[in-house]
Amino acid sequence: MPSTHYSCDVPIAPPTDVLVVGSGPSGLGAAIAAARNGVSVRMIERFGFLGGNLTAGLVGPCMTSFSLDGKTQLVRGIFDEFVCRMEIQGGALHPSKTKSGSQYSGFMVFGHEAVTPFDPEVAKVVAMQMCREAGVDLVLHSFVVDTRVENGAATGVITASKSGLSLIPASVIIDCSGDGDVAARGDAKFEYGRPQDGEVQPMTLFFRVTGVDDAAVERYRREHPEDYFPYQGIVEQAQRDGNYDLPRRGVQLFKTLDPGVWRINTTRVLGVDGTNVNDLTRAELAARDQVLELMRFFHAELPGLQNCTLLDTAATIGVRESRRIVGEHVLTLDELVEGHHFPDVIAVAGYPVDIHNPVSTAGPFDDEIPATANIYEIPYRSLVPESLDGVLMSGRCVSATHEALAAVRVMPPSFAMGEAAGTAAAQAVASSVQPRAVDVTKLQDQLVAQGAYLGPAFETEAVH
Repeated sequence: MPSTHYSCDVPIAPPTDVLVVGSGPSGLGAAIAAARNGVSVRMIERFGFLGGNLTAGLVGPCMTSFSLDGKTQLVRGIFDEFVCRMEIQGGALHPSKTKSGSQYSGFMVFGHEAVTPFDPEVAKVVAMQMCREAGVDLVLHSFVVDTRVENGAATGVITASKSGLSLIPASVIIDCSGDGDVAARGDAKFEYGRPQDGEVQPMTLFFRVTGVDDAAVERYRREHPEDYFPYQGIVEQAQRDGNYDLPRRGVQLFKTLDPGVWRINTTRVLGVDGTNVNDLTRAELAARDQVLELMRFFHAELPGLQNCTLLDTAATIGVRESRRIVGEHVLTLDELVEGHHFPDVIAVAGYPVDIHNPVSTAGPFDDEIPATANIYEIPYRSLVPESLDGVLMSGRCVSATHEALAAVRVMPPSFAMGEAAGTAAAQAVASSVQPRAVDVTKLQDQLVAQGAYLGPAFETEAVH
């Protein structure tokens, strides 16, 4: 693409101790934790509301925050507070009250014990309440376009908004952009795609339907236990007949808290790059075409969905994988399978490796990938860029392999990583050190004091 040189004077916003980029699960955990630890916090969000995939993406339910066997709640702290506050408002069901194989888990069993159904509108309200109560300074309708680096450390970001460009100086920046935008634009090293061909997991546009006959859906599922995914037999027959252009080998649908309303996780766009605006545009168009085709299929073929109507589509397509920033430690599949212990553990999780095949309609949960340990750990070093100071990463841009990221990228572990990153950033500011020099023992003690769970060695009284 041709280029030209462009320069201008950029207004400088008031500085902040900690700047959080992105308000998804990781961003919420990071911003709230940092602010509660006594530093000034500003959070940048591209939409006019908070939540990221929780809200704009319509992604739900939250996958398990429990161990793989469903016996121990692993992700607690700010995540659990967030869920409990939604539950009080009638907008969530605590994961301790849900079971795998149920309508709330999409009838899935493996990896779907103790999921969290929630209402995205209530999530918007609670996210805003918790941030404002903590004293987080919000900058909505803005996104990062560049990172200022001085002497090897990121010292601020350039944002774009309706007001134009602006520089926001910060002592520590937490990159919760999902795509590692801050770190990558600060020239941090990153990896992209799986090793054999560079392909990433496909994108999906969530949508919701109403007017579903809930009893008919559950009855069909009981009568067809051979289907790994709901309606798999009908989908595969339709694909053989060639009457529909269907993107997956089944219909992944999740019951919401409202009668007759289900989330649909079935669109699939392959071969697109979440860091490329042209690919994102193409993916949005393709996915929305798929929604129309799926609705035609539902009405004609699926018991319980013949009379459903489209309630809404997500404000943005969901990106499962893009840049993975290379950190001081790269989390691997073997470490998740072995349940490897890290002295610098800052979060634990139990969700399995959930890879949607980058080049086909198969997945999730590739049979060739071994099951993770019942409980596995995430180290602080995977949140620290190998080659850039002043930044921490959290969420799906953390330092992990393609396979390991497919386990830790989901929303509950992202909350836990965010809480750890926010707490670490506050400690770095208080101690006037770079994030990589934070006292990890002190960080772990503070996380436990805040209600986080780091494993049996750090055992504290559970919330439930």
